[in-house]
Amino acid sequence: MGAAQTLSIEVGVRPACGALKVSRSGFYRFQARAKAPGQEPQQRSSHPRALSSDEQQGILELLHGDRFVDLAPQEVYATLLDEGSYRCSIRTMYRLLEANAEVRERRDQLRHPAYQKPELLATAPNQVWSWDITKLLGPVKWTYFYLYVILDIFSRYVVGWMVASMESAALAQRLIRETCEKQMIDRDRLTLHADRGSSMKSKPVALLLADLGVTKTHSRPHISDDNPYSEAQFKTLKYRPDFPKRFGCIEDARSFCQNFFPWYNTEHRHSGIGLLTPKAVHYGLAKDVIRAREEVLRHAYDVHPERFVRQRPMPPALPAAAWINKPKPALQSVGTVH
Repeated sequence: MGAAQTLSIEVGVRPACGALKVSRSGFYRFQARAKAPGQEPQQRSSHPRALSSDEQQGILELLHGDRFVDLAPQEVYATLLDEGSYRCSIRTMYRLLEANAEVRERRDQLRHPAYQKPELLATAPNQVWSWDITKLLGPVKWTYFYLYVILDIFSRYVVGWMVASMESAALAQRLIRETCEKQMIDRDRLTLHADRGSSMKSKPVALLLADLGVTKTHSRPHISDDNPYSEAQFKTLKYRPDFPKRFGCIEDARSFCQNFFPWYNTEHRHSGIGLLTPKAVHYGLAKDVIRAREEVLRHAYDVHPERFVRQRPMPPALPAAAWINKPKPALQSVGTVH
């Protein structure tokens, strides 16, 4: 505390307390004791309207009694009023209970664990995949088809998909196994991320991933930002001009996806990967495409340099990394003031 007092002379009380992580109230108490050594702090006098000790004890005994022990203070207060009696306010009852460590949820409730925020990094294809299942409306109300999609978060390439009539752990298991074989995934090289759906957390899928040497991660409950790439891909699917309001049958849904996913992988210029196609990024063609774009822009600049005021035009670059929940930079510590 003495260091804070010395530093406060130079920079002021607030910056000094902030730098040394000392509360200002504690700093001022230290100063007061230093000015009057040996003097005990003045005891705060009770308010004239405060309840006496006997009255406080009487209210606690009332709340602890068999009649009111299972009732909330609001109910106790209302019951006493209906009987023509007033002891204290509802807030005072809570203050007395809190002072005795008796304020808590009376009902036993499920305590949810603290879920860890997933922080996943991909700097090349086939390092992190994201997968999810979305519903496609069927021909009549309350009928659905289920679209399973596995997406590489670095290239945005859809490495595997399937339309089924149900959500099933066995179907998910088959899709994951076939996709890993098709992409020739080595052990301990891939992380597969998903939300907390029943299929995603199922035992068959967990055992399969363990056999394949694939690390699994899950989103936190009710946080869509933990699985942004799959959510964005589903939005692209459902915002296509030819996406129907309902599919007449499962064959219609499969037919639509057989046209959509080749377009998405090979023709769709994705804004998140430098306006390249997912296929170009996934299979290492991005540099050639960017180089060709640079030649086109260089020629355009040579023909009409006056149209480019600030600098030569350059094509959008391919991001070096893709993150799920990129860590925030650590705050710099406050330096020592000399």
